[in-house]
Amino acid sequence: MSDQPQFQLNLQGRDPSSVSPSQQQALAETLTNLFGTPDAPRLPASAPFDLNLIRQAAGPIGGDATGRQEGLYRRYCVGCHGMSGDGAGPSASLLDPYPRDFRNGVFKWKSTIAGAKPTHEDLVRTLQRGVPGTAMPSFLQLSDEEIDALVEYVEYLSIRGETERYLIVLVVDEDEPLSQNEDHLLEEGLDPAAQSWQVIQQDPQRYVIHPPPEPPMATDEQRASSIALGDKLFHNKNAQCVKCHGPDGRGDGTETELYDDWNKPKKGTTPQQTRQLAARFALPIERLRPRNFHEGVFRGGDAPSQVFCRIDAGIAGTPMPAAGPAGGTQGVLTPEQIWHVVHYIQSLANE
Repeated sequence: MSDQPQFQLNLQGRDPSSVSPSQQQALAETLTNLFGTPDAPRLPASAPFDLNLIRQAAGPIGGDATGRQEGLYRRYCVGCHGMSGDGAGPSASLLDPYPRDFRNGVFKWKSTIAGAKPTHEDLVRTLQRGVPGTAMPSFLQLSDEEIDALVEYVEYLSIRGETERYLIVLVVDEDEPLSQNEDHLLEEGLDPAAQSWQVIQQDPQRYVIHPPPEPPMATDEQRASSIALGDKLFHNKNAQCVKCHGPDGRGDGTETELYDDWNKPKKGTTPQQTRQLAARFALPIERLRPRNFHEGVFRGGDAPSQVFCRIDAGIAGTPMPAAGPAGGTQGVLTPEQIWHVVHYIQSLANE
């Protein structure tokens, strides 16, 4: 057995005895052939990432003769996000909320439409500014190259994780031998995951949300009018904002049993079933708390355009739905109405 670090197979939520040793070995070998190891990453041909940057982020902590830092992920990220990017690093159980599990390919703080991956700039922004109200710090002190290397590595963990999930379903649930399905594996498992990142890189403007100009806010009367309209829309039953965020925007709505996509599989229909399900995961179940706007903490950024995007497209992986028009549907709110809600929410934070 190699003493080098390895990616752990993603069997969270499954009974370990349901995956035979031979299946585990086949999965590990296929994933290593495709993506390498934490010390020696590889990229399939269809993965649209920079392998040189990924190699700079991978491997043990160190540097070369020029002072160029290497092993960036292990230096800055592995303590929380884990070697496999599973969000279950050594410090994870002490943190609230838990660190992100990158393997689902789902990212909350982005400027793109619902269902789309974040842009490179979205991930850069998260690293540079951190996530307020969480343990995720700002890495603004890192160079642009180092930030880019970490972003590429997070994307690498994401596409690897999505491919891994497909493989596990294929091998364990459908009892298919990998050796006879290489073309099918690439076509149905790896390529769609790669394509979801590739389309963002090739044509980001097609998927990025472009908020229209804000309603006039030059005078006190215009500002007060927009806030009043936003207040009314926030409390409109069709928008359902009050259901989670409460009548005063303090995060104390009637909907209290809220879980994100990383915790929802741990929730059973009874407390006993929840305990049984949660025991199959690395971290205990964690309930989602809607934002209290009066605290003035906006995890995805407090710029008006960033708040607009979260209302327009929702927050991926959470019960926060999209309110804006999309895919030819009208949406609960028009873009102008979303601006009014943004102004109302920001007025609560400014209190």
